[in-house]
Amino acid sequence: MAQPEPSATAIFYRNLGWLRFVDRFGRKGSQTVEYLGGLFQMIGETIAASVSRPFYSGELVNEMDELGVKSLAITGLTAFVTGAVLAIQTAYSLEAFGGKQFIGRIVSLSLVRELGPILTALMVAGRVGSGITAELGSMTVTEQVDALRSMAISPIRRLVVPRVLAVVFMMPVLTAIADVLGIIGGLGIAVTSIGMTVQDYITSIWQQLAISDIFSGLGKTVFFGFEIAAIGCYNGLQVEGGAAAVGRSTTRTVVLASISILVSDFFLTKLFLAF
Repeated sequence: MAQPEPSATAIFYRNLGWLRFVDRFGRKGSQTVEYLGGLFQMIGETIAASVSRPFYSGELVNEMDELGVKSLAITGLTAFVTGAVLAIQTAYSLEAFGGKQFIGRIVSLSLVRELGPILTALMVAGRVGSGITAELGSMTVTEQVDALRSMAISPIRRLVVPRVLAVVFMMPVLTAIADVLGIIGGLGIAVTSIGMTVQDYITSIWQQLAISDIFSGLGKTVFFGFEIAAIGCYNGLQVEGGAAAVGRSTTRTVVLASISILVSDFFLTKLFLAF
C-alpha cells in the first residue's frame, strides 16, 4: 500500500524545525567567534602593555602573593594525595609481576610530566580563575572599571597585566612544589605499606627521571597559567548586569579554563615530545 504524501503543513513544520536548528547553530557560532575575537584582542593588548611603561610592580607582587602563594595549600595537598594514591594503585597493579621496585619511577614520571602540571592547573583554574572573574566582574558592574578609564588609566595595564603575569610566574613554582610533595606522598606509601626503603625509592627515581621530563612539565604550566588568567580577566571585564551575571561569568571561567587546559595539554605534550 502506497504511503500518503505528506501535507503542506507537515512539510512546513518540518522545514521550520530545521530552520530553527540552523538559526540556533548560527547564533552559537557567531557568539563563539565574537568571544574568541574579543579574547584574542585583549591578549594582544595585554602582551603589548606588559612590555611597555608604566609598570605596576607593587600590584604584581600583591597578585603573586594573593593568586600564587595562597594557592599553595590546595595544590600541594592535591599533589600529595595523588602521589600516595598513585603509589597504592601502582603497587596493586605490579604486585603480580614482581615490579614493586618500579613504583618510584612510575610515580615520579607520572607526576612530573602530566599529573603535577594538570592537577595544579585545574586547582588554580578553580580557585584563581574564578576569583579573578568575580573580582573584575564586581568592579565592572559597580563602574569602577569605567572610573579608571575616565582617569585615563588603562584597565588592561592596571588590572589585567599584573594578574596575568602573576599567574604565569607562579604556576611553575606551584607545580614544582606540587611535584615534590606528590613524590613524598608516594614515598610515604612505599615505605609504610609496601615495604620499600627510602634509598630504593629515591634511587629508582634518580635513575629514571631526566631533566627534560622536569622542564617539559614545568614548561606546560606557563601556557596553562596564561590561559587561566586571560580567560578569567576577559570574562570579568565582559560582565553585564548584576550579581547573577558575575556568578555566570565565574562558572564560565572555570569551565572554559579547564577545557583549554586539557586541550592544550595534548598539543603541548606532542610538542615537547618532538624535541
